[in-house]
Amino acid sequence: MRLDIPELWGDNYKIWKERILLHLGWMDMDYAIRKDEPPAVTEQSTPVEIALYERWERSNRLSVVFHQDIRGFVEQYDKVRDLLKAIDDQFVTSEKSLASTLIMKFSSLRLTTVKGVREHIMQMRDIAAQLKKLEVDLSKSFLVHFILNTLPQQYESFKISYNTHKHKWSINELMTMCVQEEERLCDGIG
Repeated sequence: MRLDIPELWGDNYKIWKERILLHLGWMDMDYAIRKDEPPAVTEQSTPVEIALYERWERSNRLSVVFHQDIRGFVEQYDKVRDLLKAIDDQFVTSEKSLASTLIMKFSSLRLTTVKGVREHIMQMRDIAAQLKKLEVDLSKSFLVHFILNTLPQQYESFKISYNTHKHKWSINELMTMCVQEEERLCDGIG
């Protein structure tokens, strides 16, 4: 029944949380997540108050049990809201760390003669896509300009040519043009 919920890893936290909350909603077990804990039952409690508390308690208990497979990530909690907050706190920090790591990797990439320009651009585009999932958006225009600036000195006339054209290239157009330039440069050397 839970096959549609991925195993929780640092890089899939948002998807995991969305699916968990959706699944708990489908199973009508999200009441304790959506509603504050009602006052504890006393001898003066009305049948409506008792029913409300029992509904909340059942939802809380089942939701906590539902999350038992990830208990190794955080301490144990009796209340599902506290558990979800602890998970949020842990993975928000992980996402920030991952974003910082990806930004450092992205900003240090340069075209090497070992790879080739297509692989270089695809790697930069992949890192940009990973950053977007972490809510770090790089505009397409910025990405094109940044990639151009990672190209070595041999591409200088190519960069000048791009800057003098009125038309802005997409990433795919940039890749096509760079591959053609790489072939031209290789033919000129050989």
